[in-house]
Order: sequence, then C-alpha cells, then structure tokens
Amino acid sequence: MNDPALELLRTRPELAELAAFPFNFDIERADHVEDVRLASGGPLEPVAGDDTGGTYFVCGDGAVLYASSEGDAVLIADSVTEALETIIRLPWWCEGIRPGLDEGQLLAAVREGDEEAREQFAPELDAQRAALLSGLGLPERPLVELAAMAESAAERTEPDHVLLNAEELGAYRLPGDPPRRSLRDVVLTPGREALERMRSGVPGSWEEVGADAVLRAGVVRAAQYDRRPDDLPLLRFLLERETAEPTEWFEERRLAAVLVGLHGHPEDVPLLREVDGRVTDAAEAVHWARKEDAERHGQDPSAQSEFTWIELARRQGRTEHARVALIRMLDDTGPDAARLQELSRALERLGDHAQAARAQFDLLSLQDTGWDRAAEAYVLARLERRKGDLRAARGALERARAAVGLDGAAPDETVSEWHRRGLGRMITEQHLELVLTAVEAGDADLARETMRHGKFLLDRIAEQLRASLGDLPARATWAVARLGRGPA
Repeated sequence: MNDPALELLRTRPELAELAAFPFNFDIERADHVEDVRLASGGPLEPVAGDDTGGTYFVCGDGAVLYASSEGDAVLIADSVTEALETIIRLPWWCEGIRPGLDEGQLLAAVREGDEEAREQFAPELDAQRAALLSGLGLPERPLVELAAMAESAAERTEPDHVLLNAEELGAYRLPGDPPRRSLRDVVLTPGREALERMRSGVPGSWEEVGADAVLRAGVVRAAQYDRRPDDLPLLRFLLERETAEPTEWFEERRLAAVLVGLHGHPEDVPLLREVDGRVTDAAEAVHWARKEDAERHGQDPSAQSEFTWIELARRQGRTEHARVALIRMLDDTGPDAARLQELSRALERLGDHAQAARAQFDLLSLQDTGWDRAAEAYVLARLERRKGDLRAARGALERARAAVGLDGAAPDETVSEWHRRGLGRMITEQHLELVLTAVEAGDADLARETMRHGKFLLDRIAEQLRASLGDLPARATWAVARLGRGPA
C-alpha cells in the first residue's frame, strides 16, 4: 500500500505515536479480532487499529474500511491520507458530529468535544493536532467538506466494500443508518431513463429497447409503477418484442400483457391470447388483466419480491449488488426452508458457491423426509465441490447415502424407489464428479474412497439411469486408474 501519509507513519515514529494517541490510529494494532474478507473477493490489507479492537483496512482501490470489534464496518475515506485528515480533525471524541450539520454546527461540535478531551486525557491536544497535520502534510479543508467526504464514503460501502467473517461468511453491519440507494432503485434506473426517452420520442430509443432484452425488462418494470394513458403504443411494442424474442424470463412478457390488457382494446386480443388462452375478447382481457394485476403485480414496488430486483441486477451485470443483497437476506433468515432454498439457488446462479453452501447447509437441516434430505444433500455436495471444499462435499454425499438407506441407515418410505428415479442418478453423478475433482486436486485417498461408493451406486441404480450418465462412469474409472495403483 503506497499511501504518502501511511508511509510517513511507518517511517517516522514520532508521527506514528501522535496518530496512536490521542487520535487512536495505531499502526502497531493492525490485527483484527477475527479473519475477514471482502464479499467481492477484492484485496484487503489491515494497516492500523484502535484501542477498542477496531481495525482500519485498505481495499484494493485504496479506500479505507473501518471495522469494529462488534461486527460493524463502513467505508470512511478514499485513501489513508483522507482518512487521517478526517480522524485528526473530526475525531472520535466529538460525539455531537452527525450527518447534515452546517459549518457552524460542526465547529461547535468539534470545540465541545475537544474541550472535553483536553480536560480528560489530552491537555496538549492543540499542539499534537498541529504537529501531526503538519508532519503528514495534510491540508486544512473546511470541516463541512471533510464531513461530506466521510458521508459520501459511507454511502459507497455497498456493494464493493462489504466485509465478511471469513469462516462463517456473515456480513458486517453498517453502523447507524447511512443513506444508501435501494437495490430496487439501482436496477430500475436504466429502465426508467429508457422509458422517458421512448415517451419523449428520442430518435433510436425504441430500437434500443427493442434490441436489448435486459433493458426491455427494466422498461416493463418501470412502466408497471409509472402508468400513463398514452403509453399503450409503447406497451404494445414491448409486448410484441417479448413475444417475438422470448427469453427464459417469462414474467416480463406476462406483465407487459397485463399492462396492455388493462386498456381493453379489441385489436390487442390476439396478442394477449398468445400469453393466456383464456382471453377471448376485450372485456375478458380487462377482467383477466385486472385479476393478474391484483394478484401478481400491482403498482407498489415495495410489495415486489426482493428476488425480482436481485435477478434483474444479475442480468444487468451488477454482480456485487446482487451478491450483497442475497448475503444480507441470508444473514436475516431463520429456519425458513422455502426462503433458504430460494437463497441457495440464487447464490448458485450468481456463482457464489460458498454462500450458496451456507444457505444449503441450513436448508438440509430442516428436511423431514428421506427423499428431501437426499435431494438437498446432493445439492450441498455439488456446491461444496464447486467451492473447493472436497471433504465437505464427501460429508454431504455421506448424508445423501444415509438418507436413502445406504451406509447402514434406516430409510423411510419416501425413498423406497430412489434407485429407479432421478434421485439415484443425481447422487451417483455427484459421486463420480467428486472422483474427477479429487483426482485433479491430487487427493488420491478421497478419489478411491468416493469411487468405491460410486461403483456401488452404479450397480444399484436402474439401467436407464446408468445410461443417462453417458461417459462419466468411464472417465471417473480411468481417472482413478491413472493414480498409479490400478483401478479402484
């Protein structure tokens, strides 16, 4: 980390001593209370700490993240130099500082805090502050500008600077309630802007939206919450494009049909009938659209599932926005099997197999039947393998085998036909995939052990299930044979 002020602290002990006391930025305390990492996977370097157990980290972009020992973390500046300027001139003991104060109020809060500090522990505060500011070559900006910089940094903590406990993967909280844009507003902004361009007749705007399925989805959502009588032509256009070039997300097509159907024009009935065959005339179109709107859509964006905005963020390439939203949701989720399953699948689609496995582990513990335990253990094994924890994947497969009555366990009636159904194929497939991964990782013992179970499963499952595995059994057998001691 090549920050001028930080380098001065590291090379000039007298400045480091002043930073440590009274300003509580101690480069000798750069050890956090637990292992942490950024949710984004970006670089993170601890550079200082304070006497409460909090730690200052520098992120890959140079920004400074402060994490308390109580599980809070917030971005405080764009560089160590800026962080030190704020820490020295708006110090921790000035409890009257809060967002929105003007210059006079800030000055009063600092004066009050400084006076208490002089009386209680820092009688030479003014000289210490002047020496440190001068030694570090820091400017003396207006306090209101410094406060605004700190507030702006806090607002940018999410999504790129969210801190996780490295072992349990829970996210550190944002202290207080810093202002931040909701994910809904983030993902709807492009659609709202494009909708306004279409309404204003900006040249090329209709073609732009028509050619971009992701932007079109945002426009449909924006039109859902901002309905205008004159929008029918553009709503028809959106529905026609969704119908002509269907994607895997059918919800926007149905929503566009609802918005068109609410207008009740007979000429729209054929297009609406392609979405729902029950629409036979204009009156039925209005009835159908109103019912659909009331049950599934509506005009209140806060009533929409959070997963709608997460999925749209993923489609827009806003990976970190989606990841952080899902992690925050997972942190707040109790023993709710349906929600945990949705979180697990959403995190897996995002490629965050570690967080998906975290959700899946909790989901597995809530399953009541052998079938459900085996099915969710299969998913957990896949996620653990993909995140690189092969031993955990082996443990998940042990739980899958136990759920169907192997390994000496007593199964229930729900899994009596597991070996003739897709569940048998999935469990067998995951054993063979783990064999290949273990061989690639050089874990010969795990590969051989898992292959023994895989061969047993191949002998148990129905012939058509074995055939559906293609060449996977042969590849796994060959990979184990290459280990040098012959086939497993």
